Amino acid sequence: MAGIVIRPRARILHGHDWVYSSEVLKVFGQPVNGDVISLKDGRDKMLGSAIYNGSSQIVARRFSRKRQDLDADFFTRRITQAVAWRETRGCDRELGRIVWSEADGLPGVVADRYGDVVVLQLLTWAMDQRKDLIVAALAELPGVRHVVGRNDAPIRVAEGLPLETAMWHGEDPGEREVELGGVRFLVHFLQGQKTGLYLDQAENYAHVAAWAKGRKVLDCFSNQGGFALACARAGAAEVTAVESSAESAARLRNNAERNGLAVTVAEEDVFFFLKEATRRHETYDLVILDPPSFTRAKSKIHDALRGYRELHARGADVLSAHGVIASFSCSHHVSAGDFESAAAAGLADVRRSARILQNLTQASDHPVALHLPETGYLKGLLLEAMPGR
Repeated sequence: MAGIVIRPRARILHGHDWVYSSEVLKVFGQPVNGDVISLKDGRDKMLGSAIYNGSSQIVARRFSRKRQDLDADFFTRRITQAVAWRETRGCDRELGRIVWSEADGLPGVVADRYGDVVVLQLLTWAMDQRKDLIVAALAELPGVRHVVGRNDAPIRVAEGLPLETAMWHGEDPGEREVELGGVRFLVHFLQGQKTGLYLDQAENYAHVAAWAKGRKVLDCFSNQGGFALACARAGAAEVTAVESSAESAARLRNNAERNGLAVTVAEEDVFFFLKEATRRHETYDLVILDPPSFTRAKSKIHDALRGYRELHARGADVLSAHGVIASFSCSHHVSAGDFESAAAAGLADVRRSARILQNLTQASDHPVALHLPETGYLKGLLLEAMPGR
């Protein structure tokens, strides 16, 4: 087996599963992209098996601490284990994430289930090469009839992989109605954001909606209306959803009508909407800030934090005296501490103070591996304004 020798003090020697190009001491055996390789330290001690991509900044991703090949039995075993782990923890068996990359020992494999449909993303070269084995293992799960390929995530470009969307098993399921937290959504699996819905926020919809009853709610970056519709269903006095994408805004309106819920949709840029709302002296009792990732590169963290600071300042500017802000970051390069600091600085810019009511994170079917903090990308804050401060 070809492989690489790791430099001293590389993070994989302390439990992490990734090897960066700067941490490679020597390559042996002439591996090519997609190969399974062995990892060794400077004393020739075996550190495990990994997938290789010499074109990526992350040269190797370990998937086992022993010698292991990526064959059909491996994928069937790992996927079965991932599903079983979620079942023992009471996760929804028909709607939710069933495979979450390294957190399930399958680096670059992301699979979400919507009833008899599985939406699959393959984000690493080795897993892309073994697509047929992975699709076959998923198709063997009880009740699965369709596997949709959503290989359109930008991270594939960094891996040197093309972008594509296709049916990989069964016929095109078309649009389906699914229910999440008592709210019905129309999902088109070959279009729209991510794998259909933002399932990582599923539990947070309920956490935030618990503060909505009788309140005037503003949901920024609303997408298809996950937070807005949950708040309307929970008894909000008034809900305004801001979404700049015409396609997403149309789906939001359709979803609101489908559920018989009153939501005012503003098809505008969020920063412009907040600036104008401040100018008009409008206030809201619950402000939700759930933007797309502000950075996909570690080198852009400073710019991302500046963006989060400005967003919290503008959100706090339209917050009522006793209001609540629910804010999120899905930028995995931004730490929870840095996100909190940016939020605090933004509130301070407009002379507001707040208490932390709750720290929020991704849904429990998106587990976080202790040794790989990158698997825990979603940070959330539920903040309550401190009046008179």
